[in-house]
Amino acid sequence: AEGLNLCTSGSATSCEECLLIHPKCAWCSKEEFGSTKSITSRCDFLQNLIANGCAGAIENPSSSISVVKNVPLSSKGSDQTHLDVTQITPQKVALNLRPGDQTSFRVQVRQVEDYPVDLYYLMDLSLSMNDDLDNIRNLGTKLAEEMRKLTSNFRLGFGSFVDKNISPFSYTAPRYQNNPCIGYKLFPSCVPSFGFRHLLSLTDKVDRFNEEVQKQKVSRNRDAPEGGFDAILQAAVCKEKIGWRKEASHLLVFTTDDVPHIALDGKLGGLVQPHDGQCHLNEANEYSASSQLDYPSLALLGEKLAENNIHLIFAVTKSHYVLYKNFTALIPGTTVEILHKDSKNIIELIVKAYNSIRSKVELTVWDSPEDIGLTFTATCQDGLSYPGLRKCGDLKIGDTVSFEVAVEARSCPAEDTSHIFTIKPAGFRDTLEVAVTYNCLCGCTGRATPASGKCSGNGTYACGLCDCDAGYLGARCECEEGASGDTHHAMCREAEGKPLCSGRGECSCNQCLCHESEFGNIYGPFCECDDFSCARYKGVLCSGHGECHCGECKCHAGYIGDNCNCSTETDSCVSSDGQMCSGRGTCVCGKCQCTEPGAFGETCEKCPTCPGVCSTKRDCIECKLFNSGRLADNQTCQKHCKDEIITTVDVLETDDPNAILCAYPVNNCVMKFTYSELASGKSNLTVLKEPACSSAPSAVTIVLAVIGSVVLIGIILLGLWKLLVTIHDRREFDRFQSERSRARYEMASNPLYRKPISTHNVEFTFNKLNKSYNGTVD
Repeated sequence: AEGLNLCTSGSATSCEECLLIHPKCAWCSKEEFGSTKSITSRCDFLQNLIANGCAGAIENPSSSISVVKNVPLSSKGSDQTHLDVTQITPQKVALNLRPGDQTSFRVQVRQVEDYPVDLYYLMDLSLSMNDDLDNIRNLGTKLAEEMRKLTSNFRLGFGSFVDKNISPFSYTAPRYQNNPCIGYKLFPSCVPSFGFRHLLSLTDKVDRFNEEVQKQKVSRNRDAPEGGFDAILQAAVCKEKIGWRKEASHLLVFTTDDVPHIALDGKLGGLVQPHDGQCHLNEANEYSASSQLDYPSLALLGEKLAENNIHLIFAVTKSHYVLYKNFTALIPGTTVEILHKDSKNIIELIVKAYNSIRSKVELTVWDSPEDIGLTFTATCQDGLSYPGLRKCGDLKIGDTVSFEVAVEARSCPAEDTSHIFTIKPAGFRDTLEVAVTYNCLCGCTGRATPASGKCSGNGTYACGLCDCDAGYLGARCECEEGASGDTHHAMCREAEGKPLCSGRGECSCNQCLCHESEFGNIYGPFCECDDFSCARYKGVLCSGHGECHCGECKCHAGYIGDNCNCSTETDSCVSSDGQMCSGRGTCVCGKCQCTEPGAFGETCEKCPTCPGVCSTKRDCIECKLFNSGRLADNQTCQKHCKDEIITTVDVLETDDPNAILCAYPVNNCVMKFTYSELASGKSNLTVLKEPACSSAPSAVTIVLAVIGSVVLIGIILLGLWKLLVTIHDRREFDRFQSERSRARYEMASNPLYRKPISTHNVEFTFNKLNKSYNGTVD
């Protein structure tokens, strides 16, 4: 082969060492083969050994796989006998692994139709939940009706909790022993506080659920947080008393309106003993270790829920939604939904959560050995392959998804070592058991001959070589230690003129005995090699991802480069949406190099100036604030939006030049937000608390507006007409006055003017009463 030959340059001194160098290396066990001065030539690529005449005597084991159990997937659940339902195939696989030689197998998973469901309703009975208690008194009947639309085999159970009945969590003074509500005017009577009380084992008789709920009364504790995590753990681990069936899907609905106590809170009450994760229900089905053990941790809860295949559903009020949403990232297999303050939406909430759980499949790995590498490639309903992903979503009941699982052994453990690990879908009963054995020994090693004549009777012959007894040296163990001579010195020089044994050993019986070094091993026919003179990265030899062989780094599978610092894996480059470097860059040495202008981040997922960034951030806002949208699934939301800092405001400021304003429609309204990148690498999203909505005007408003508009237009037109007439009259009057001023005579001296009154004198004479009168008449 051209270039560096990993096999021959590895200086393997045995068949087993050769197999560890690289999965392509093979060993020639033929007696007469290669140079008499070197044994490294026996380790080479298969085609080279065949070309050099070693056909028929080659040791080249490979990884193998055998399917031990492979029952076909079931299509329905409740029609079959209880443990006959199969949702994962195969069920058992045996692997025989050669280090570095990767092998793979395909796993198929199907959510079968009509799968049995066990639902345990765990309710907070603190005083603030009194109105909720009233609203669920007939919950059993209504919930059963809805769930039987999804499964014909449904069972329901009930339990309640308040908090530890010790100070400072509850009222412990003697006057409060029987009635902690005494003196409380708003609610003067309630039952004593308790940690957890199992009230009804899982049953298909839903009327009994209603009866138990109707018997319940609320209690009162002193502080705001509740002891709900104590109750969750007991409901998970007390399998026999709760009645969880192996063949059913397990749902645990946890309803509360406040925050929970967590591990170490118990120290406030003097409880220093950590929770042991065991069942502590007494004969009365009450949690008996409430006043002895601390609250459980999130890790312990997650472990016990997973062990018992329980899906936890947090049904919490809106004010505590974000807190419990964060819990889902720390407790695998959990979901969170918003509960109305009076629990009126509880049935809708449970059905929604159940459908969400059944719409996804995620593989989990249990007890995986440290020296085993696993990689997953998911093939979901769209038919596309997603390297590095072990989860599929948006599934319908009956859909089948598959996963390619690649397994690789990184090293050889002690002889006869075997491991068993388990692959299982989260929340499923079904598992795939994987048994691993290691193929690290050569077949010729088992045919070794002690005190062989081929080794001068002084050693064991195996795989074409002599393993000399103590005190003997030589290719055939023909020399004793200490024997030396000038005639043999030439056999200890790599080339004429070079120092004996490269200056790092002594020549004895035609062979170099290499010196010891505090830095590592010196080896080779002429002591020309060592395992410490290789390139380093950040002070680490071969970056910690390879072995140093004769000055060259022999990289482990998955790494390349002079110092093995370049990873060939692309999992770390796959962005949350399944694309390589978010479609904005290329994966080089396991890290994204962004090529899109303005893009940055570990997977080039941040790009304020890229088109479509608003829609990406919108998904995070919808899932984090409103538990809706494409990423509404809790685990998906936490993974995709882990770097988003979301702040809600009443008024959105848009004057920041570095912020991008985004908007999208929501139920005839518009939700607006701004998006900017922080120096820490996180995204800052500022969102309006409520969408901006414009209310439609009423019919009366429209009529009045039209009438008002007509009247206003009429008044304006009249005003304009009056203005025009006035202007016209003034112009005519001004013209008249102008003409009058230009007249050449006065009106009084006008020869054509005649007074309208005329006077005439008339003389007359008449007699009256024999008297005469003279006069005039005007």
